Amino acid sequence: MTDIKSMTPAELTDALRALGEAAYRGKQVFSWLHRGVTSFDAMSDLPKPLRGKLAERFYITAPNIARKQVSKLDGTIKYLWELRDGNCIETVLMSYHHGNTVCVSTQVGCRMGCKFCASTVAGKVRDLAPSEMLDQVLFTKLDSGREVSNIVLMGIGEPMDNLDNVLRFLELVNSPDGLNIGMRHVSLSTCGVVPGIDRLAELGLQLTLSVSLHAPDSAARSRIMPVNNAYDVDELFAACHRYFEKTGRRISFEYAMIDGVNDSDAQADLLARKIRGMPGHVNLIPLNDVVESEFKPSRRAAAFQKRLEAHGITATVRRSLGGDIDASCGQLRRKAMEGREEA
Repeated sequence: MTDIKSMTPAELTDALRALGEAAYRGKQVFSWLHRGVTSFDAMSDLPKPLRGKLAERFYITAPNIARKQVSKLDGTIKYLWELRDGNCIETVLMSYHHGNTVCVSTQVGCRMGCKFCASTVAGKVRDLAPSEMLDQVLFTKLDSGREVSNIVLMGIGEPMDNLDNVLRFLELVNSPDGLNIGMRHVSLSTCGVVPGIDRLAELGLQLTLSVSLHAPDSAARSRIMPVNNAYDVDELFAACHRYFEKTGRRISFEYAMIDGVNDSDAQADLLARKIRGMPGHVNLIPLNDVVESEFKPSRRAAAFQKRLEAHGITATVRRSLGGDIDASCGQLRRKAMEGREEA
C-alpha cells in the first residue's frame, strides 16, 4: 500500500485519474488529508465506492501521543509521538510574540554524533517520510488548538541527511490547498553537511538556513561535532558564502555555549572574521545539560555576545523555553527509550 499523505497534489490528481475519477477529486483528497483526517470514511464529500478504492490502495499516517508535557513557565508543549512502526519522535510547540512555531523532527534518531545532543545518543534508526513530518505540524495544531505560523526543522535528526523527503515535506506544507505556510516562515537547520547546503543554494528556496556551528575552529569543532571530520569548518564557511552569493539570504549560526570549549574571546574574534562578508546572525544558545555528556553550560554568553557585536556581528542569546519539560531535543525520547528497556 502507498503512503497517500506523502503525495503531491499533482500525484494525487494522476492517481485519481488512474482510478477513473475526475481530476478535481485529487484536490479534494489532498484538502482532507491536510485537515488531519485519519480515515477515508471521514472524507464525506467523496462517493462511498471511491472511499473504498482508496482504502484498498493507500494508507493514512497518524501518530499517537505517547507523552505530552506542557510547561508551566511559558506554555511550551512537547509531544512524544508514537509512529505506526512503534518508533517515537519529538515535536515542540513554542509561542512567541510573532506567532506559534513548531519544531519538527526529520529522522528517528540521528547519526551525526554531536557530543552535547541527546538526539544522537542511540544513533539513527530511520528517515521520516514527508507525511510523518507533516503529521507533526497537523496533529500538534489539532491537539493544541493553536494556529501554526512558523516551522523550524531543528528537532531530532539531520535534515540534510534526509533531504529528498524534507524537500517534499516543504512542498506539501507550502501548498495553498494545504497548510499554506510560506517558505519565509521556515527555518532549516544543518550541522554542516556541505553538499546539502550547495544543493539548497541551487534550489533558491526562500527559507532561512540555520547552521549548527558551535565552534569556529577545527580543534574545538571536531571535539564536539564528528561531522567536522567530513566537512571541515573552513569548507563549511566556504559553502555558507556560496549560499549567500547564490540566494542573497542571511544565514543564522547556532552556537551552543560550552564551558571551556568554545567560549573564549579568541574564538569570538575568529568567528567574526569568518562570517565577515555575508550578513550572518549568531544565535548564542545556553547549553542544556545532557546526562551522558561531559560538557557543561558556559557562563560567558553575555561577554561572547558583546565581543561579537564589537566586530559588527549581530548576535543574540536565545531565550530558553520549556526548561521544566525536557524541551531540548531528544531528551523526552531518550527517557521513553530508557523506560522501555527497564520494562
